[in-house]
Amino acid sequence: MEKELEGRCLCGAVEFTVEDKFTKFFLCHCTQCQKITGSSHASNVFTNPDNITWLKGKEQLIRYDDPKRNFTKVFCSKCGSGLPFVNKIGNHLIVPAGSLKQAPSISPQVNIFCSEQVSWHKEGVSAKSVDGFPV
Repeated sequence: MEKELEGRCLCGAVEFTVEDKFTKFFLCHCTQCQKITGSSHASNVFTNPDNITWLKGKEQLIRYDDPKRNFTKVFCSKCGSGLPFVNKIGNHLIVPAGSLKQAPSISPQVNIFCSEQVSWHKEGVSAKSVDGFPV
């Protein structure tokens, strides 16, 4: 039996569990993921569509499927946190890695759509690191 991981939104209105049996971990730099996350990339882990148990708040989920392109965003209606969803064709449950309380056993495997990467990403990765707000 795989380890069970817990997940939730920022405000705690939505909670779920998934088994730690992920097959892919992508960091996506496409412009759609930049817009969806408000950041330089999305960090998503992929698993089987039925690998989720919603503990509470499933009714709080809002789903946006782009009508022209193949991307989706599911989020908490109260706090806006990204949450797991089954992709449009139904073959993967896509879990935003940041929605998990524990790290999955899989590490990021590949950066995808790097031709669309924002110009400041590499500088950000090499910028000074501090434990809180800089003084």
